Amino acid sequence: MPAAVLDNQRSLLAQLDTQPRVRDFLARAVEAGRTSHAYLFLGSPGSGKLDAAWALAQALICEDSGCGSCDACVRVARHTHPDVHYFAPESATGYLISQVRDLLDDVLLAPIRATCKVYILDRAEQLRASSANALLKTLEEPPKGVTFILLGTSSETILPTIVSRCQCVPFRMISPVDAANFVARSTGLPQERCRMAVAIAGSPTRARAFLKSAERQQARREMLRAIDSLAHADEADVLASAKALVVAVKAPLAEVQSTQKAVLERDADFLSRGALKQLEDRNKRELNARERSGIMEVLACARLLLRDVLIELEGAPGGIVNADVRSIVERIAATAHPAAIVQALDAVSSAERAIARNVTPQLALEVMLFDIRKALSCPS
Repeated sequence: MPAAVLDNQRSLLAQLDTQPRVRDFLARAVEAGRTSHAYLFLGSPGSGKLDAAWALAQALICEDSGCGSCDACVRVARHTHPDVHYFAPESATGYLISQVRDLLDDVLLAPIRATCKVYILDRAEQLRASSANALLKTLEEPPKGVTFILLGTSSETILPTIVSRCQCVPFRMISPVDAANFVARSTGLPQERCRMAVAIAGSPTRARAFLKSAERQQARREMLRAIDSLAHADEADVLASAKALVVAVKAPLAEVQSTQKAVLERDADFLSRGALKQLEDRNKRELNARERSGIMEVLACARLLLRDVLIELEGAPGGIVNADVRSIVERIAATAHPAAIVQALDAVSSAERAIARNVTPQLALEVMLFDIRKALSCPS
């Protein structure tokens, strides 16, 4: 294989510098053309499993074995490639059997743009018996050119029949300090800002993407502003804040929608009506998933702000994460007490559970903000 190709592969997987063993293992497999038909990436949240899954998908889909800059790589990076499919549980109890059936129906179809297909299944521990059993045979012997990448926290939490059909790849735990140092080195941004981004986004790669997105940072500011204003907000103000948050979360989706529309218009002439419908449905699921992810991100912003207030009140070690908005932290801490902040944090957790159950985002945000306002208004 030409040296340039090898360099490109390593460049593509370079985003996994916080997991050097995983990076080198995957790079060697791609270089040798000996990738497994099914991987199970195992590690704690924030270890970079999902980042690695997208990076491997790029390496498999790209005709140059992962150049990182061609049209295929860009589409995978933007999560708009029609032959790379991402699945996450759509119910509070796990994967729906209908999700797995949709996946299995799609596996039988030929690739739309590439010569292979990749299926990423997040939170594989939520593949319950009924949905897992439907997947087992295909997972063991998928059609040629199909690769499954499952993500989970531990093999002990995943059905043994699933584990036995995958090549397990362990990811080491990354400390927040190491993650922030990595982001700071790769972006040149101040350490405290990188620490904040890692805390919100959950991994170094996603933290870098967050820091590059003006829209996502604006959504964070909207959330901080909403909580800061609750002390003097009436019902109409709270409802307006929730609506503004939903608008801010949807702002980054405009580019995705534009890309999806362009792909549909360009491919409409040579795709069958069934394939076009399938692509439209996939695009809709992708937008819904991204919106939920954005909502969870602003909820993480709320949780971190309230955590900082609690640290300020208790004088706990470690320092606050939102150093750039210390004034907001101090303003809330000046009139609140620890029990009230704990109640407010419970409201954020309730909103996260509601979003996981597919409750309308605006409703979940409205309820959360009203509950936080109530908690903060309680006398000490």
